This record gives sequence, structure tokens and C-alpha cells, in this order.
Amino acid sequence: MARINLLPWRETLKKEREKRFYIMAVITAIVTVGIIATVHMEIENQITYQNTRNQFLTQQIKSVEKEIAAIRTLEEEKSKLLNRMEVIQRLQKSRPEIVYLFEAIVTTMPDGVQLLKLNHEGNNIHIEGIAESNSRISSLMRNIDKSRWLQDPELIVIDADTKEYPNHSWFSLKVKRSHQE
Repeated sequence: MARINLLPWRETLKKEREKRFYIMAVITAIVTVGIIATVHMEIENQITYQNTRNQFLTQQIKSVEKEIAAIRTLEEEKSKLLNRMEVIQRLQKSRPEIVYLFEAIVTTMPDGVQLLKLNHEGNNIHIEGIAESNSRISSLMRNIDKSRWLQDPELIVIDADTKEYPNHSWFSLKVKRSHQE
């Protein structure tokens, strides 16, 4: 006898295909969710790693900024010390100048001239004094012109026969100090 299958084979085939389709769809969805989760976790790991690096760099920047601030204060202190050293060196160098200046003033003073006041500001020297005559003041100015340490005498005031100094001339003179080595 011949075998005849009376079951509806087309519907069975259709159901079997639908079942395989659903299984494949579920497997595809599971694989897709797995891939998405893996990619998401990898991106999260990279973000965490970058944040860790950023924190490290921020800490390093702060420590370098502290060092830079310390270096700046050291440079300022160094600058101040160098300025002080320069002032000290200038003072040391100019120490004998006052001696030479006083010697020049003494050697340029002719007889009959007395100093009353001597004021020194920078390179300018203001001299006030009395002289027995105007010719003595002229002699003083000529001596200053010849001096190695004094130069450019400029007579500011001359007042003859004052109440304070009878028979004398009171004078005010401005002189520049020359720098000789």
C-alpha cells in the first residue's frame, strides 16, 4: 500500500519556518544586545581611563604651578639681592670719592675764603661761604675750573657787606662733581 500523508504539510512547513525565524530573531537580538553592551562597556572604560588621566594631569599641573610660583619668588628675591649687591658695590667703589671731594674743596679754597655751608645732592654741590673780596671768589671759581674732581662752577648769589659779615662778601656757588677713576 502506498503511504499518503494527509497532514497539511504546507502549514507545518510554514510553522517550522516561523519558528526558525523567531529563534533567529531572538538570537540576533541577543547578539545585538551583547554587542551594544560590549561597546558601551568599552566606551565607559575609555571614559573612566581618560577621566583618570585628566585628574592625574590636573594634579601635575597644580604641582608645577606651585613650583613656578616658588621659582618666581626665588627670582624676585634674586633680583632684590642683585640690586642690593649693585648698590653695595657702587657704595664700595664711591667710598674714596668723598675723601677726594673734600681734598679738592680744601685745595681749591684760596686764602681769605671761608665755607659756611656745603650741601651735596647727587653730582651737584652747593657751596655757601664768605670771602674778603670778590676777587677771592673769582680765584675760587678759577681753582674749581682747574680741579680734577670739581667742574662747572656757577655763581648763584653774591652779596657784599652784609650785616652778619661786615667787610666781607657772602656768596652762593653751585659746582658739579666730576667722576675720576
